[in-house]
Amino acid sequence: MIRRFGETPISTQRYTPRPGVYAILARGRSLLLTHQAEPQPELQLPGGGIDPGESPLMALHREVIEETGWTITQARRLGAYRRFTFMPEYDLWAEKICTIYLARPAHCQGPPTEDGHTTLWASPEVAATELENSGDRHFVRLLWRLS
Repeated sequence: MIRRFGETPISTQRYTPRPGVYAILARGRSLLLTHQAEPQPELQLPGGGIDPGESPLMALHREVIEETGWTITQARRLGAYRRFTFMPEYDLWAEKICTIYLARPAHCQGPPTEDGHTTLWASPEVAATELENSGDRHFVRLLWRLS
């Protein structure tokens, strides 16, 4: 059973499974995060949905480059969680199955290529309180043993 974070599912709503991958990108005691401006401003772990025919690691590398401009190395799976949410950009009620990886940012190739994304570096303590998603905050707290 995968732990659930966020809102309780609506019993009358049908949800589409949406697997995704997300990265905690650590360099020393700093984390590389992304700020997404639309549909609402929020601080996030870089990552997103796995496209058809794509492996989770391929998706992770693609999403991190798109949202941060950075390549990554040493990706290691930490765990997974699920959450039920409406995704307005896709007009979709989704059961997001979120797999979290720990990775190292390797090389900045330039600015993010995904519209509305900017990157920033933050401490684990800031990420553990400011990330929009409670599942993401949970994994940051676990990794750095924060309460």
